[in-house]
Amino acid sequence: MLEELALSEVEAYLDRHERKELLRFLTCGSVDDGKSTLIGRLLHDSKLIYEDQLAAVERDSKKEGTTGGEVDLALLLDGLKAEREQGITIDVAYRYFSTEKRKFIIADCPGHEQYTRNMATGASTCDLAVILIDARKGVLPQTRRHSFIVALLGLRHVVVAVNKMDLVDWSQEVFDRIRADYEAFASRLDLPDIHFLPLSALTGDNVVERSAKLPWYQGAPLLDHLENVHVGSDRSALTDLRFPVQWVSRPNLDFRGYAGTIAAGKLRPGDEVQVVPAGKTSRVKRIVTAAGDLHEATASMPVTVALADEIDVSRGDMLVTPGSLPRIERDFEAMLVWMSEEPLAVGRQYFVKHTHNLVAGSIAQVRYAVDVNSLEQKPAAGLALNEVGRVQVSLSRAVPFDAYARNRSTGAFIVIDRVTNGTVGAGMILQRQSGPERGRSFWEAEPASDLLRRKTSRVSAEERAESLAQQPTTLLLTGLTGAGKSTLAAALERRLFDSGHHAIALDGENLRLGISRDLGFSEVERSENLRRAAEISRLANDAGLISICAFVAPSAEVRARVRDTIGAERYLEIHLSAPLEVARARDTGGMYARAEAGEIPRFPGVSAPYDVPTSPDLVLPTHELGVEECVDRIIRLLEQRGRI
Repeated sequence: MLEELALSEVEAYLDRHERKELLRFLTCGSVDDGKSTLIGRLLHDSKLIYEDQLAAVERDSKKEGTTGGEVDLALLLDGLKAEREQGITIDVAYRYFSTEKRKFIIADCPGHEQYTRNMATGASTCDLAVILIDARKGVLPQTRRHSFIVALLGLRHVVVAVNKMDLVDWSQEVFDRIRADYEAFASRLDLPDIHFLPLSALTGDNVVERSAKLPWYQGAPLLDHLENVHVGSDRSALTDLRFPVQWVSRPNLDFRGYAGTIAAGKLRPGDEVQVVPAGKTSRVKRIVTAAGDLHEATASMPVTVALADEIDVSRGDMLVTPGSLPRIERDFEAMLVWMSEEPLAVGRQYFVKHTHNLVAGSIAQVRYAVDVNSLEQKPAAGLALNEVGRVQVSLSRAVPFDAYARNRSTGAFIVIDRVTNGTVGAGMILQRQSGPERGRSFWEAEPASDLLRRKTSRVSAEERAESLAQQPTTLLLTGLTGAGKSTLAAALERRLFDSGHHAIALDGENLRLGISRDLGFSEVERSENLRRAAEISRLANDAGLISICAFVAPSAEVRARVRDTIGAERYLEIHLSAPLEVARARDTGGMYARAEAGEIPRFPGVSAPYDVPTSPDLVLPTHELGVEECVDRIIRLLEQRGRI
């Protein structure tokens, strides 16, 4: 009976331990800030060091003589001979420990500038960074460098641990000055959660227990903060499925499954999934693990997925939620940390490994390098060891990916030297709308070079107008899907041509089959599709043509940007005002039904707003007027405005 009770208690303990949340964090900072000592103190004071380990450290402390006979807890992590000889951390050292509340994996990262690449490697898998600052020295260049890389790698939580407070007499004034200096620098970084904490790793004050020597500090000690900080949803802004296929499992003739780790979202048997880049769809038949089939699998879980249909799925493909596709492109922009002593060679062929795809590619351009101390963007022809820059990557074939800010698994890649097979760079893919400065869109982005100049034609606008007997004009036909935009644009183009005028029709769907085939249907991507149409229309207008643009164009702000791009004197806005119920009834493709079922996200009129134009040049109630009558009214508008 006692044995059964003991066994049940052990099983309950193991089950409780298994369910604990895991926090991965790193310690970083400048040389001799006390990173290894802090982790050693954290383990020691938490009673998480075995007696034989502690005895070995005590012997080594006497041998090394680093702390005058006291136990040097840094030796728990500085395991390399060179590290002990020099008293520094060279490689990333990992330690695992657990408390009643949480499990932890710690990465102790080097402080030397020459080992910045090691620090970036350690940070890439972490959720939180503990950045140590020596209270005597304050914020140093390496503090700024590590903070920049932490922000670049998407860590949202930072603990700024002001260490060695015992050497400044526990001064609140010193702590407040360091805090102000760090906040001034970090205000330009994307670090939403910064927690400042004074401590002494050597004496243990404020590491595991609150220190009586710091009565002016009212916050929790370090371990308490690590146990309670919330990181559950930090790794992905995506709620839709992303499942990169690592390999195809075929153990026998009766089973075919696709193994990998879920990068975002959830999977359940019966869920519809789409395979990208191929585009085929199927449903989940089973979710298989070594412990048996699952009813649900979530992000970070390794599983094997069996599908209901025999479709072609290979390593490197991705299972996604239909209607919420990743970008599938050959070219993208990224922030790149260069990790090789041999400088980056623009145009040279490398291997790029993204999820489970290994693709030949090159760095087509370095847009700029970043001075990690001042955050200044400076021109650069390449990148040297430990430098960070914004680059344009060009691959030999398209791969499915998301921006790193949306999902760290599907937005990260490494660059591999094709000769040595060594990893020479680590990159984070940028969101498409990002311009040269954080928060800017393509509408606001500057050209890639300040050497570019707009060319002017030798044929004047007046000469073209006289020759073509028309004034260049862009007509934006805007309205809900099903309002009749494409039909009306085609009829108007025909009427203008038959009457001797020259026009071009730009249909939103046609653009998506060609110049905009890389775009999805998010608000940002709809905006970018319209921006491209506006640029084409401007070129057409410069050639003297009338441009007829048939787009949903749901955003009033984006339509205003189109007007500004074209020029108000050339722009006419026409609203096709068919109400939603009429547009839905005309929909033969089933788009409204799919949108209402949640298969097409952010669909104007259903799950996203359509901003009705407040002062259009013409309103056409296409649910009341026929196509020819609508064309007649547009022709009259053009005549009244002197365009034809």
